Amino acid sequence: MELRDKTILILGGSGLVGRAITRRLLEHRPAKIVLVALYESEVQEAAEHFRRSAGDTEIATAWGDVFLPSDAARLDRKSMLTNDKLRQLVISDLLGDLTDEVLHRSFLFQLFQRYKPHAVVDCINTATAVAYRDVFHSARDLLDEARSGPVTSRQIEEHILTLTMPQLIRHVQVLVESMRVAGTEAYAKIGTSGTGGMGLNIPYTHSEERPSRTLLSKSAVAGAQSLLLFLVGRTPGAPATIEIKPTTAIAWREIGYGPIRRQTQAIVRYDCPTAIPLDAAFGPAAAGWSNTGDSLRSVYINTGENGLFARDEFETLTALGQMEFITPEEVADHVIMELQGRPTGRDVIAALDSATSGPTYRAGVLRAAAIERLRDLETQHGTRSIAFENLGPPRLAKLLYEAFILSQLKPSVEELADGEAAELSAGAVRVIAEDADLRATIVSVGIPIIVPDDRLYRAERVALPYGPGDDLERTVARGWVDLRSENCHTWIQRANRMVEQERARPQGSGSGFEWGALSGGDAISPSRFAAWVFRYEDDGERIKR
Repeated sequence: MELRDKTILILGGSGLVGRAITRRLLEHRPAKIVLVALYESEVQEAAEHFRRSAGDTEIATAWGDVFLPSDAARLDRKSMLTNDKLRQLVISDLLGDLTDEVLHRSFLFQLFQRYKPHAVVDCINTATAVAYRDVFHSARDLLDEARSGPVTSRQIEEHILTLTMPQLIRHVQVLVESMRVAGTEAYAKIGTSGTGGMGLNIPYTHSEERPSRTLLSKSAVAGAQSLLLFLVGRTPGAPATIEIKPTTAIAWREIGYGPIRRQTQAIVRYDCPTAIPLDAAFGPAAAGWSNTGDSLRSVYINTGENGLFARDEFETLTALGQMEFITPEEVADHVIMELQGRPTGRDVIAALDSATSGPTYRAGVLRAAAIERLRDLETQHGTRSIAFENLGPPRLAKLLYEAFILSQLKPSVEELADGEAAELSAGAVRVIAEDADLRATIVSVGIPIIVPDDRLYRAERVALPYGPGDDLERTVARGWVDLRSENCHTWIQRANRMVEQERARPQGSGSGFEWGALSGGDAISPSRFAAWVFRYEDDGERIKR
């Protein structure tokens, strides 16, 4: 895409890579760059730095936690956890359906609505943000509490908020919907391997385990996110999706001398002038050290997210055979080139696309043979094999059975298109009443049959039950065979659209002609009708092979 005069949103814009990407983007003169960070002070400092050289490009800022609803996004985690109402809201938005209310409460969605970015560069280390809540430690504490007595709902809720997959999945869902609504054209993710490119032998870890489960959780989340983004890249209407995944340390922002900080806090300088006996060095009464009243100061190299390193730490980390390193400017160059449509060979999503095994010619040939064999066996055994509801969703079985019932009344697409809803409904009810084998098969696989006056055929098991407070029409649409006139009218409309599509299709005999498309004179085929609904009504079409 052309970057000039566009709006670019940079998540994690005050970080090491976010700053490098901003510097590179300014060379292409976008209309606006929006820097987003967790804390106001850091994003404002970054914005002031870039405004001095931004020229005509506007530098905007926003701050808060993009994983949370807006009401909680600017609170520290402790404040959110101790607020019962907010904590429960966060859990509800995390574990419930992705409704419009949940989406519009999201701080991330509101960012996209405010700025409508043409492109997004996501420099947030999502894997760290999600995995370093330490689900293992939380689970152990919760089990210890359960063994000693009853646990509170707050303890359970706090543990839920350490679970990695629900957080990652909901984040990706909100992100994709936010980009779709905003009309975003491209999304570039700076990913991670979690281990700086090393394997399970990584010596830099968080516990006596090597590597620690927390670190492996980070790698697992990073891999899961890559595959979710792989699916985003195969979704119609989603933006072009890129992931640059450095498998080495990224360094550096600055070299200097001053207070040494761990995260945002300066390390307090202590002294212990006299050695303490081991048996007195630990425990409630341990003493012997003193606060010198100042902070630890030294020469450092600032590596961004990984913090400040001393010279020897940096030398060890980047030594040949260890993590080694890449500069943030090189990562930024990869991102900019990919956004411009110039392949770098570093896009993980493109690599997955090229390395996965898709549909094959052999399978296509064998498909025809398999279908013919199934037809032969149907004739041999005097039965019709339509749906068992083992694949899901129940909506598939619903569509297949509805189309089959209609095929008993109208032999072609054109005749269905010319049908009358009340007449079709009456005929469909008659088919079900008279064909005991068909009726028994449908209800036995868990699909109820609803007929006029909201009467129902069903068996003991129902794939989608209906209870007090449930929306009947939503339940029926998701997985009940519906023989009422309103649904028959829907099928008539579908048939008319199929006929219209045929009339609008360019005619020909070349490979560009849609040979598998439905035509007005075609017989009603349950599988072709269901595939048509998934493709044209549900936007469920495969776009890559």
